[in-house]
Amino acid sequence: MSRRTERVGEAIREVVATAILFEIKDPRVKGVTVLGCEVSGDLRNAKVKVSLMGSDAERKLCMHGLNSSCGFLQRKVAERLDLRFTPILTIVEDDSIKKSLEMARLIREANEASAANATAESPSADALSEDGTEPTSRSED
Repeated sequence: MSRRTERVGEAIREVVATAILFEIKDPRVKGVTVLGCEVSGDLRNAKVKVSLMGSDAERKLCMHGLNSSCGFLQRKVAERLDLRFTPILTIVEDDSIKKSLEMARLIREANEASAANATAESPSADALSEDGTEPTSRSED
């Protein structure tokens, strides 16, 4: 990806995020975070990645609202950017945040399980001598 496509993608992300946050009046569109934008090399197509909050039904309604407001968002991009062609926007849901939260939960559960196992296997505080070491049993010959 060239620097120009990266700059255009970032500018599109800013315009779309601001328009979704402040200008879209559709009640279906809520809990949206614009994560990024991938622009094709010829700057004719742009894929806007969004993260959506809520249940599956709420996310589906929100995506429907976002797709129906694509023309409005495209016009906002055209007003803000001085390009020969306005990129055709495609909005896609990015579930990377959901996956990272699930991965963090699994890691946390694994750490808790290993800590519980380590606690169960370690000697109790009663079995430790005064200096904090485990007592050793000596056999008298």
